[in-house]
Amino acid sequence: MTERTEKNITEKGALYLVATPIGNLADISDRARKVLSEADFIAAEDTRRTGMLLSALGIEHSELVSYYKDNMAASGPRIVSRLLSGETCALCTDAGMPAISDPGEALVRLCADACVPVTCVPGACAAVTALALSALDTRTFFFMGFLPNEGRARARAVEELVASRHTTVFYEAPHRLRRTLGELAEKIPERRVSVCRELTKLNEEIERTTVSGARDSALAREPRGEYVIVLEGAPDTDACDWSSVSVAEHVAAYEREGLSRMEAIKAAAKDRRVPKSKIYDEINKK
Repeated sequence: MTERTEKNITEKGALYLVATPIGNLADISDRARKVLSEADFIAAEDTRRTGMLLSALGIEHSELVSYYKDNMAASGPRIVSRLLSGETCALCTDAGMPAISDPGEALVRLCADACVPVTCVPGACAAVTALALSALDTRTFFFMGFLPNEGRARARAVEELVASRHTTVFYEAPHRLRRTLGELAEKIPERRVSVCRELTKLNEEIERTTVSGARDSALAREPRGEYVIVLEGAPDTDACDWSSVSVAEHVAAYEREGLSRMEAIKAAAKDRRVPKSKIYDEINKK
């Protein structure tokens, strides 16, 4: 097949979302190397880290620009302006797929609003890698990113984890692992979970156990490295007590799992054992 039929020509004026290795340099694709070599500039969450990656790949690139959470409001429009002038940009996150639980999400929206072409160079993604290794149901799943740190938002996120009927994937930092597993163990100690550490790296570990078992392991040994948690969905017989959650929050939780508004209303009505019209009236009342 030719470069043209395989979409291997780096087009001018386009944003490329370039997946980079999450721990194993050999996971970089030939297409990723090509785009990183040919783009007019590279937008990176951490220019030093991406610079080290380029050096390891033997890629000499003249320009790296910074794009991360604290500067994206200013950096994003500048990047779009350059794209509109005909330059090509490769976007890299620290590791894995840009725009997935990552500031790149906002840049993709800016490009979409400005009618700037966006394409993806697929590759490593920690969430999907962990899901595939989990030995849990992968037919439908919910990705939560990182849990909120404190307050009501965190409590609501934990309730969503407990209540979700789907396999749920989320990231966790080592210093918060014990707390998170402890909170879950109080509610669902026997639910199955896969705790994935240092994926694709030399010290990769996959622990398939129960939530209480994972908590005990974390307490027995100091957590180190990057973690991805894959939690089994709640069975139909393990219904959540939604009495402490408002109807609006209940519906919103299902919408975040990808259900439409009406599908979420129907699911919430089933959970609460009430007619869906009652849920509809509740969330639409003045």
